[in-house]
Amino acid sequence: MNTPEKKKGKFIVIEGTDGSGKGTQVELLAEAFRDKDVRFEITDFPQYNTPSAFFVEKYLRGEYGALDEVGPYKASYFYALDRFDKSHDMHKWLGEGTHIISNRFTTSSMGHQTSKLNTVKEQDTFLDWLDNLEYRDLDIPRPDLVIFLFVPPEVGQKLVAQKNAREYTKGKSHDIHEADLNHLTRASQAYEYVAKKFGWLRIDCTKDGELMSREEIHGLVLEKVTDFLK
Repeated sequence: MNTPEKKKGKFIVIEGTDGSGKGTQVELLAEAFRDKDVRFEITDFPQYNTPSAFFVEKYLRGEYGALDEVGPYKASYFYALDRFDKSHDMHKWLGEGTHIISNRFTTSSMGHQTSKLNTVKEQDTFLDWLDNLEYRDLDIPRPDLVIFLFVPPEVGQKLVAQKNAREYTKGKSHDIHEADLNHLTRASQAYEYVAKKFGWLRIDCTKDGELMSREEIHGLVLEKVTDFLK
């Protein structure tokens, strides 16, 4: 008698523009999963302060040059190899039927790096290349669900400014993405394009120019995740 095949876990990514509270929403979703005894693991990218994020951290500190000096293809290798480093654990968890909640993923490169390109044709060519690099060549898991938290760039930069300096920035409050409002504006536009192109589930996190409460946003996130897992 054949034993039933174990149901694979689902891979859920919380993505968003800068300052949208991605990490907070991952934590709140994890709490909801614990309350319901749902098996899950959390991933967080880039994996700061680990060997696999070495090149990412140098890039974000500007050690390879300014944003316009490091093209989207070159920068994407740094992030892709960091995700590859974790992908073996992720495949194992999913195969065991464990869900994954990820704070950012390939989706972040889709937004930030696509913003460096000027035409839709260039952006689509890059997105096809990135898809092949990560999901085919490196065999990194493809997300089953992407929830996209949107905050306008001018609001997002103010919120990022309230963060404490992180270790990888070596005392600075902003990395080279966060410090450049023009980049955040272009990234916001790129994120909106990519989210629509790939069918991400969008949540607008502001009302009248103010960020909604973490509880309000969590309610919207949980509703979308619950519907997806039914």
